[in-house]
Amino acid sequence: MRSNITLHILALALLAGILNACGVYSLTGASISPEVKTISIQRFPNNAQLIEPSLSENFTNALKDKFASETNLTLVESGGDLRLEGAITDYSTKPVAIQGNQTAALNRLTIAIKVRYTNTFDESKNYETTFSRYEDFPSSQNLSTVQETLIGEINDMLVEDVFNKAVVNW
Repeated sequence: MRSNITLHILALALLAGILNACGVYSLTGASISPEVKTISIQRFPNNAQLIEPSLSENFTNALKDKFASETNLTLVESGGDLRLEGAITDYSTKPVAIQGNQTAALNRLTIAIKVRYTNTFDESKNYETTFSRYEDFPSSQNLSTVQETLIGEINDMLVEDVFNKAVVNW
């Protein structure tokens, strides 16, 4: 019985390795054609009215890290087989959950990015879209005290959105 389980585990591991090596599928869900070898990710400038100085660099680096760690693609400066470019278009806070005394119980930090994705091997997968994500925080807290954490959480969600739309074809 124990040897059958071991054989099944080995067979599954071998199958996963073969599929991943072929470039067709990875355990992260990425589905990338075998001929696609490189990706270029341009810096996402912060074009929002409210500027958070580290936002552009943090988002761009997180996006590069995601593709580097979860695909077999080589990151190149420009002219990649897959290309991502865009800009941060919104960084704002607004009150939500207004209470009876006309004060906000929560504030919302929103970040939006415009993304253009180009697949040089399959134009049908190209897209240009805006992704927007937010996190709420208690109005009793000052944005400056929670900003770094909120930006990290929102960046993670935005990176996941871009990655999924680009290479996860569920």
